[in-house]
Amino acid sequence: MSRIVLILCLLLGFSLPARAIGLVEEDVTLSAAFQGSAVALEALVVRPDDGRRHPLVVISHGAPRKAEDRIGMHARGQLSKAREFARRGWVAVAVMRRGYGNSEGEYAESSGRCDSPDYEKSGRTSAEDIRQAIAQMAKKPYVDASKVLAVGQSAGGFATVALTADPPPGLVAAISFAGGRGSTKPDQVCTEARLVEAFRTFGRASRVPMLWVYTQNDHFFGPSLARRFHGAFTETGGRAQFIAAPDFGTDGHYLFSTKGAPLWTRHVEQFLAAQGLTQFERPLPPRDEAAIAYPRGLSDNGRAAFVKYLDGATHKAFVMSSTGAFGWRTGRRDTDEAVREATEFCAAHSKKPCYAVMIDDDAVQ
Repeated sequence: MSRIVLILCLLLGFSLPARAIGLVEEDVTLSAAFQGSAVALEALVVRPDDGRRHPLVVISHGAPRKAEDRIGMHARGQLSKAREFARRGWVAVAVMRRGYGNSEGEYAESSGRCDSPDYEKSGRTSAEDIRQAIAQMAKKPYVDASKVLAVGQSAGGFATVALTADPPPGLVAAISFAGGRGSTKPDQVCTEARLVEAFRTFGRASRVPMLWVYTQNDHFFGPSLARRFHGAFTETGGRAQFIAAPDFGTDGHYLFSTKGAPLWTRHVEQFLAAQGLTQFERPLPPRDEAAIAYPRGLSDNGRAAFVKYLDGATHKAFVMSSTGAFGWRTGRRDTDEAVREATEFCAAHSKKPCYAVMIDDDAVQ
């Protein structure tokens, strides 16, 4: 952070984003190779700041229903989840697979036509990105690569299941939140029978202990379909503890989220304890939000929005007017787009001019 920006922080009355206590957070690029071609994968690492080596957890994201939304997904969108694992003694890496966010390479995990999808190929392709991320992170001096945990949500959960069918060195357990593939609209999945069969195939080779969490109001993969996944997987030898969680929000598919943390962390802690994988008896304290110096003039709603902004994916902007009106956008293609969209929102709610007070993680005048 430059001296000029620090001065501006003081003038504006707020400081740098407060990080979780005792953690190191850093954006990294992981080098991977697919069919002999080098590919850079966007990633975020969050780890305990104690100078010790810790086991690794790799966090895998889902896939949006609209292809054009993949570019707006970023590793920092997984920040709150990575923090929860790091607070419990893990080196957490959230990695963007090929074709998402700023990761290089063409999107490679399509399952094909809706009437004849190849879910097995899709899962194995996605799992290869996870495997490459684990291999690169295993080289880090702060990683104990003898214990690796894979965690994924939705398509990332499905990829995690596929990974257990051909596990990389060190993989000792895995967790799938609402794992699946092929949902084109609420409560509709392309050729369900083929998806069930893919789980059956993975179960034949998978012997890594897993935790599967689905909710009763998941509108991607509903409870009856989730039970079919589990039945097919375990009937052929797969090991998966199934949690039928209650309704969460308007769509339980998003239980693995910041709001859902009080619920999903409880299941995770119990599972890890059963596997002998508890690292810290007590999690490190969460981020000290009292230490955040907010822009002057924000209402309580504005303060809550600012906290969400700080955790949002780049590129992003937070905009205000002298009346206290505000607007913010995260996960945009570039900062110009973020500022423009945030300003438009702010201007629609203020008669006074709106101006950017933060772009990405830098304060501006």
